[in-house]
Amino acid sequence: MKAKQERIHTIGFSLVSKLNVQLWVRLIGMFLSLNMLFLGTSVVTLFILGEQSALQAVRVLELEGPPKLDENQWADLRRIDVFPSAGGGGGLLIPTPFRNVFPEETRSARRTVKIPRFEEDISLYHIFDTLQYKVDVSVQDVPYTIIVHFTSVVWVLKNLFVVLLIAQMVIAFKTIITRADLIRNILRPISELAEQAQTLSQEKGPLSIGEMEALAGTLDEINAARLDTRIDLDSTQDELKNLALAINSLLERINESYRLQARFVSDASHELRTPIAAIQGYANLLDRWGKNDPDALQESIDAIKEEAANMKELVEQLLFLARGDNHTMHLQIERFDLGDLARIIHGETEMISGGHIFELQIASALVAADRGLVKQAGRILVDNAIKYTPVGEKITISVTAHGDKVWFTVQDSGIGIPPEDIPYIFDRFYRADESRARATGGTGLGLSIAKWIAERHGGYLEVLSREDFGSRISLVLPASVVN
Repeated sequence: MKAKQERIHTIGFSLVSKLNVQLWVRLIGMFLSLNMLFLGTSVVTLFILGEQSALQAVRVLELEGPPKLDENQWADLRRIDVFPSAGGGGGLLIPTPFRNVFPEETRSARRTVKIPRFEEDISLYHIFDTLQYKVDVSVQDVPYTIIVHFTSVVWVLKNLFVVLLIAQMVIAFKTIITRADLIRNILRPISELAEQAQTLSQEKGPLSIGEMEALAGTLDEINAARLDTRIDLDSTQDELKNLALAINSLLERINESYRLQARFVSDASHELRTPIAAIQGYANLLDRWGKNDPDALQESIDAIKEEAANMKELVEQLLFLARGDNHTMHLQIERFDLGDLARIIHGETEMISGGHIFELQIASALVAADRGLVKQAGRILVDNAIKYTPVGEKITISVTAHGDKVWFTVQDSGIGIPPEDIPYIFDRFYRADESRARATGGTGLGLSIAKWIAERHGGYLEVLSREDFGSRISLVLPASVVN
């Protein structure tokens, strides 16, 4: 257990350190901003206090004249020294545009802030105790100098600032310790997952029982039977929400792929069960007494050949889709006239199926595609129309071109497709009418293959159908531009 903790600590140390340093630097930056705000507020407070004290002193001068030692009114002002001056002293004048903000009595006054010099017998803590705000103003044409002492106010502000600094230092050092543990705990599941992935990627033979138990404990909530499990985003930290979203999206895709795979295997097994059962039935018939009965023998042979052909077709279609899903089927692209290909399909179909009326309506339409695959898709559409169109009815094969697209269309006058089934007809093994599909011998894979071929060439299938009126299915492909 200790070794495992050390490995987890090693995996997450770099990320934990970086996050901890970043958060600590951000915290220090916030403290500096807070200190600057406090100092700025203190300067503004002292300035306002100095202005108010100077204004009060000017108004007393206007009413009572210069101060006398026995007058209590000046003593009430406190922290203020007032005495006549020779005039013409230095100091800062308020710029003209801003003078209207100040009272009329002190607009033209000169102001000076006296900051004491650092002396050996004065510590840094007491250096601002003698801070003064000096105002040279004329009252009734008599120049006066007003000095406001900030000793008590500075004492309060500097003690508040010291308390603020101490609190910040305590918080900063406490954060270094607690935040690292918090980040490490948050990243522990990721570290454990990385540990397991690293273990699996090493070619060191089979996992031990302990390693398999550890892996099973880590991934217990995510398995094939519970792929619908998702990470709760509401209880996830903001920093890991993007990772949680990515994992949920991955689980969603895996779950959908697993569901489709399970359905595909189930449907394929169901489709193979029927011909296998028929072959077994006829084989048992031959074994019991059909060997000596020429009629039964021939019937069994014909049935076995038919079912074997159906199985061969189904297996070939399954292999086609499997190669398509694995991206192992390479296209042999060539430029050809889709109208010429439709003429070939029409001629072959007339020879094979003589029970329907076939009509051909074609125009020249160049495409750049795999000729064999496009022909296979066209044959699927024609065979589909033959299966669901009564004998003696018309089937139309047409090729048209418009703009940058071409259409290979097969229109029949068959049974049609119910509106609620149209969105699903391209799903593998789907049949709108199971009983009629069984009678025609369809596997439910043809339109899926045609759809894959269309999409592989950058095209799509269009479907227009009405029950008891017929269906029109079009293979739409990009037109080939002649240079």
